[in-house]
Amino acid sequence: MSTHDDVCVVTHPLSGAGENATRTLLEILAAITTVSLVTANLPASSSIRDRHEVIEVSQKDEGTSVPVAAVRFIANQMRMGLIVARREERIVLFYGATSYLVPIVVAKLAGKTVVLEPRGDVPLTLRLQWEQRLPTPLAWGLAGSIRALEWVGYTLADGIVTYTPSMAEELGLDTFESKLYPNGARYVDTDRFSPAGRFEDRESVVGFLGRIDEEKGIRTLAAVAEDLPDDVTFRFVGDGQLSEWLQDRLENDIETGDVELTGWVDHDDVPAELRQLRLLIMPSQPTEGLPTVILEALACGTPVYATPVSGVPDVVREGETGFLMSDSNADSILVDIEAIMDRDDLNEISANGRTLIEDEYSFEAAVERYREILLALEDN
Repeated sequence: MSTHDDVCVVTHPLSGAGENATRTLLEILAAITTVSLVTANLPASSSIRDRHEVIEVSQKDEGTSVPVAAVRFIANQMRMGLIVARREERIVLFYGATSYLVPIVVAKLAGKTVVLEPRGDVPLTLRLQWEQRLPTPLAWGLAGSIRALEWVGYTLADGIVTYTPSMAEELGLDTFESKLYPNGARYVDTDRFSPAGRFEDRESVVGFLGRIDEEKGIRTLAAVAEDLPDDVTFRFVGDGQLSEWLQDRLENDIETGDVELTGWVDHDDVPAELRQLRLLIMPSQPTEGLPTVILEALACGTPVYATPVSGVPDVVREGETGFLMSDSNADSILVDIEAIMDRDDLNEISANGRTLIEDEYSFEAAVERYREILLALEDN
């Protein structure tokens, strides 16, 4: 593609999972054209700086208080608008920063092609966080204002990219059918994330991998872990605000070996953890787009049992690559896990998951998807 089709990616302040997701998007785009990143608070250890041009508008995060977050939200947008106006890239892709209306408007006025790609339901995420610190009406009002900003952005955008069609539908973006590209999911490194040994040789271990936080349904999973049959071990892989609580709650089960807590693991060690599970359990909330760990688990031949939110049903296909939760309460999850563990076709489901990732979510497949998206935007 010509240099006129270079892409400038704009994101909100990055940390943790956001940095990883942005890195993989940049790698996909860099295989097609020249790409740069405009962001804030990029982690010091991030490899993105070594691989791509990065323009960092601030080294501060979004802040813990609502007033501070609001000021930085506006300030970052003003700075980003000035930068976007001066950039030469024709395409500006707002990744996760779908409510950043100031730089979106600036990019449109500068004659650039504006693309919005949500990572999840940001207004809902913020509302749930704010409800813990603010009166409920105020939390809903603030979240509603963010959703309104997003909707204006989507209306102005020349293109909208979602991970999967189900994600587009859940966010209500199928309304913009004429400019919607609903197959923009990221990729999995199928060399690093791959099965090892025979699935039937895995021990009866089920588990969760991710942040040990309230929003991940950890309290519900703790209740499930307590009541699993003695021949099934529940393993929690990760760290977070509820780690100490989880340790105390499941102390007896940990001592007997019925429950295991690994603590934080480096991302390089994640494939080994996933290969040891017969089932990954992910009670995801509707705030998420498509949890990367689900794709990584399937790549490792590990069936997934997850809530049918956002893009999940397009990947976790009932009885084919995994299983969908009909209810997210502990009793229902427990019954489903026991039924799944008794199935005699888990080997086949394991193989199906791996095949799905190889066919649709490899690096090569992702590059081809985004190549088609960029070409379509160029034609428009």
